[in-house]
Amino acid sequence: MARKFFVGGNWKCNGTVEEVKKIVTTLSEAEVPSEDVVEVVISPPFVFLPLVKTLLRRDFSIAAQNCWVRKGGAFTGEVSAEMLVNLGIPWVILGHSERRLLLNESNDFVADKVAYALSQGLKVIACVGETLEQRESGSTMAVVAAQTKAIAEQVMHWSNVVLAYEPVWAIGTGKVATPAQAQEVHFELRKWLHVNVGAEVAASTRIIYGGSVNGANCKELAAQPDVDGFLVGGASLKPEFIDIIKSATVKTTAKSE
Repeated sequence: MARKFFVGGNWKCNGTVEEVKKIVTTLSEAEVPSEDVVEVVISPPFVFLPLVKTLLRRDFSIAAQNCWVRKGGAFTGEVSAEMLVNLGIPWVILGHSERRLLLNESNDFVADKVAYALSQGLKVIACVGETLEQRESGSTMAVVAAQTKAIAEQVMHWSNVVLAYEPVWAIGTGKVATPAQAQEVHFELRKWLHVNVGAEVAASTRIIYGGSVNGANCKELAAQPDVDGFLVGGASLKPEFIDIIKSATVKTTAKSE
């Protein structure tokens, strides 16, 4: 089953109005593969969502970087899934390692968030990944499987879920999982889905890689059979993000050979 390549740009906590306009202009002027080849989703901070939605080219979509675990109300500082839907924001990133580590979001809390966001009609980029200590102790797959299991126990329909594997030791550090390391975890994740969720979900769910992806390493990573795209951090604020989007053509070239 063909899985459309997916490239997400997570701007994290960066930007001013002027910088946002400049980045969006760069994206708008870029020549990139068609929507048939690659799905591109841009994720600015909450405060810039309406501005980016207004200015962004129509073949790109938009995501929030987080949302609250249930209906809105007396939850100061939070943003609910309903608010995102009301703004016309189709996607949300949930379970990013920065939130898991800095804000102590547990596997179950992330899973609850994913389930609630999906119930409100949002599409979810659900993040999983291990720390350097966990990798060095040989527990990468146990950690990633436990994170995925919590989500799988709450999710009935996977068509609106993209899984993002982000080794925590490679985020913002300049260290990148080698293509072989990324492929190994993506393969094992897909196998886990096959055994625990079902063959169809395993074959159709996109598993994307995040962790210091840039213009120099994206093509080699994209060539891996179980890498279905990227969740890009720092490089999504730079012109090289265009090169990362273009790496989607590695898949179409491979298919035609």
